[in-house]
Amino acid sequence: MPMWLKAAGKWGSIFAILALVVTLLKQIIGFIGFLTFAIKVLVVLVFIALISGVAFMIIRSWNANRQAKS
Repeated sequence: MPMWLKAAGKWGSIFAILALVVTLLKQIIGFIGFLTFAIKVLVVLVFIALISGVAFMIIRSWNANRQAKS
Protein backbone atom coordinates (compact mmCIF):
# COMPACT_ATOMS: atom_id res chain seq x y z
CA MET A 1 0.00 0.00 0.00
CA PRO A 2 1.47 3.39 -0.96
CA MET A 3 2.51 5.73 1.80
CA TRP A 4 0.27 8.61 0.64
CA LEU A 5 -2.78 6.33 0.82
CA LYS A 6 -2.02 5.45 4.45
CA ALA A 7 -1.55 9.13 5.32
CA ALA A 8 -4.77 10.09 3.54
CA GLY A 9 -6.66 7.41 5.44
CA LYS A 10 -5.28 8.58 8.77
CA TRP A 11 -5.90 12.27 8.10
CA GLY A 12 -9.27 11.54 6.55
CA SER A 13 -10.37 9.82 9.74
CA ILE A 14 -9.18 12.74 11.86
CA PHE A 15 -10.98 15.24 9.63
CA ALA A 16 -14.16 13.14 9.67
CA ILE A 17 -14.13 13.03 13.47
CA LEU A 18 -13.45 16.76 13.58
CA ALA A 19 -16.38 17.41 11.22
CA LEU A 20 -18.64 15.28 13.41
CA VAL A 21 -17.59 17.19 16.53
CA VAL A 22 -18.22 20.54 14.81
CA THR A 23 -21.65 19.34 13.66
CA LEU A 24 -22.49 18.13 17.16
CA LEU A 25 -21.47 21.47 18.67
CA LYS A 26 -23.62 23.33 16.13
CA GLN A 27 -26.59 21.16 17.04
CA ILE A 28 -26.00 21.71 20.76
CA ILE A 29 -25.80 25.48 20.25
CA GLY A 30 -29.05 25.37 18.26
CA PHE A 31 -30.74 23.33 20.98
CA ILE A 32 -29.59 25.76 23.67
CA GLY A 33 -30.94 28.63 21.56
CA PHE A 34 -34.30 26.85 21.31
CA LEU A 35 -34.37 26.24 25.07
CA THR A 36 -33.61 29.87 25.88
CA PHE A 37 -36.37 30.98 23.49
CA ALA A 38 -38.83 28.59 25.15
CA ILE A 39 -37.86 29.89 28.61
CA LYS A 40 -38.31 33.49 27.45
CA VAL A 41 -41.78 32.70 26.10
CA LEU A 42 -42.66 30.96 29.38
CA VAL A 43 -41.52 33.98 31.41
CA VAL A 44 -43.60 36.33 29.25
CA LEU A 45 -46.68 34.10 29.61
CA VAL A 46 -46.26 33.92 33.39
CA PHE A 47 -45.90 37.71 33.53
CA ILE A 48 -49.06 38.18 31.47
CA ALA A 49 -50.94 35.74 33.72
CA LEU A 50 -49.70 37.58 36.82
CA ILE A 51 -50.78 40.98 35.49
CA SER A 52 -54.15 39.54 34.44
CA GLY A 53 -54.66 38.02 37.90
CA VAL A 54 -53.88 41.30 39.63
CA ALA A 55 -56.22 43.19 37.30
CA PHE A 56 -58.97 40.63 37.95
CA MET A 57 -58.54 40.99 41.72
CA ILE A 58 -58.65 44.81 41.49
CA ILE A 59 -61.82 44.77 39.37
CA ARG A 60 -63.46 42.23 41.69
CA SER A 61 -62.70 44.25 44.82
CA TRP A 62 -63.82 47.45 43.11
CA ASN A 63 -67.16 45.83 42.20
CA ALA A 64 -67.52 44.45 45.75
CA ASN A 65 -66.94 47.94 47.21
CA ARG A 66 -69.50 49.48 44.84
CA GLN A 67 -72.10 46.88 45.80
CA ALA A 68 -71.37 47.35 49.52
CA LYS A 69 -71.90 51.13 49.27
CA SER A 70 -75.28 50.74 47.53
